Amino acid sequence: MRLWIGLHLPRLPLEVFCPSWSADTCTAVLEKEVVLAVSPAARRAGVLPGMRRGGALMMAPEATLQERAPAREEEALHAVAMAMLQFTPQVAEGEEATLLMDVGASLRLFGGILRLCARVRASLRALGFTGVLGVAPTARSAWLLARGGAGRTLTIARMERRLQGLPVGLLPPARPYLAWLEGIGCLSVGDVTRLPRPGLQRRCGAALLEMLDAALGQAPEMFRWIEAPLNFQAKLELFDRVDNTDLLMAGAGRLLQQLTGWLNVRQLAVERIVLRLEHERGRVARPPTAVEILLAEAVWNDDHLVRLLKERLAKLVLEAPVIGLCLEAPEVKPMAPLSDSLFPEPGGTNEDRQRLFELLVARLGADNVLQAAPKADYRPEHANSWVPVQEKLRPADVVAQLPPGGMPRPAWLLPKPIPLLVRNHRPFYCSPLRMVSAAERIEAGWWGETQTRDYFIAQGEDNAHYWVYRERLPGGSEDMEARWYLHGLFG
Repeated sequence: MRLWIGLHLPRLPLEVFCPSWSADTCTAVLEKEVVLAVSPAARRAGVLPGMRRGGALMMAPEATLQERAPAREEEALHAVAMAMLQFTPQVAEGEEATLLMDVGASLRLFGGILRLCARVRASLRALGFTGVLGVAPTARSAWLLARGGAGRTLTIARMERRLQGLPVGLLPPARPYLAWLEGIGCLSVGDVTRLPRPGLQRRCGAALLEMLDAALGQAPEMFRWIEAPLNFQAKLELFDRVDNTDLLMAGAGRLLQQLTGWLNVRQLAVERIVLRLEHERGRVARPPTAVEILLAEAVWNDDHLVRLLKERLAKLVLEAPVIGLCLEAPEVKPMAPLSDSLFPEPGGTNEDRQRLFELLVARLGADNVLQAAPKADYRPEHANSWVPVQEKLRPADVVAQLPPGGMPRPAWLLPKPIPLLVRNHRPFYCSPLRMVSAAERIEAGWWGETQTRDYFIAQGEDNAHYWVYRERLPGGSEDMEARWYLHGLFG
């Protein structure tokens, strides 16, 4: 099924200066000294599109007037296109701040067109833009529906009926001839399609007929597809000097949306990202503040990255206001395929556990979230160390550090061995202990740290099992006066 989403950004000239997640400031955008777009605060103050500069300043002297910036609009539209690549690899640029997305192959993955449109709108909100969506079986029809104020048609017949009522002014080739078309009573697209084609072509040119044919699916269409770069680096110039980490997180969310689209279209997963906070330039210049996030398991969605970055920014103390953001992904690897197991793993997958650990590290600090790292030492109290959970331990190294298999050992040792009483020549702990295993002799250490012990698994009268050892006396004597110690407990 061929289906297209047309995504129109009607407030793009304004939102490149005032993203939707920023504060509502009194701002107006001018083009050739005429107001083109206004913020809600400026509209409440009486500034309306079409006013001259002097009239706008008379209505709102405190208003901030910005000259339209086509370069910034093009950059912002490209950023939105990069983010949309997470939904389909086929994203094309359209005219008049519009993107075209071929989503026919993505419907099943995202659960249908309604859920996909909801995901697109959520991504737009994170980017800080307002969008209008049009859905149709052809790209030009989706473009017209988006430019006409939204609409969704899934069949050719319904699409044709929906196009009939759209204003003829939406067709760019028809705009130079609007006066003539209105004079003969052609006010809608349907009225134009009913005119004789030879006469319409002589009067308005072939471009109008070609656009109508493309909209109705009767002619092929050409597209300028968005291509993702080989390496990812995205920048965002902030609208003001920002010292609030919440606003920084909103700006970083826009960059993470672009990263998600890039990772999906490149079929990559990221292992490390670096967010650079750029400060003042000139005489008071200072180097950027780098916020680095290392991931134990590579990811390609932004949900986990947003949580980690939010925790890191919440604890960050800004030494100077931030005027720009730059996000880099220096370490990536091929995206791992999804698990093919029929039933979910009890307790969550390994990736779920790693994400929990990373969230704890971001919240508590790397020195407060540790993992066990075996050491090549036979002495039980020296056979393990604790290292930050972010350090990657290779399974081969862990196996190499473990002692040879022998008697079972408890998972947890006591902080310090407890001396045991000896009654009737048997060690006593709550009750007389009975040895239920052969001795495991450990002789290790030197230079004053030598240990010579015989370890046993002991059982009490309550059937609880303990890990005890007997110190070997000098000279090899094994009389019953040797001292016994409790070193571990079995569950």
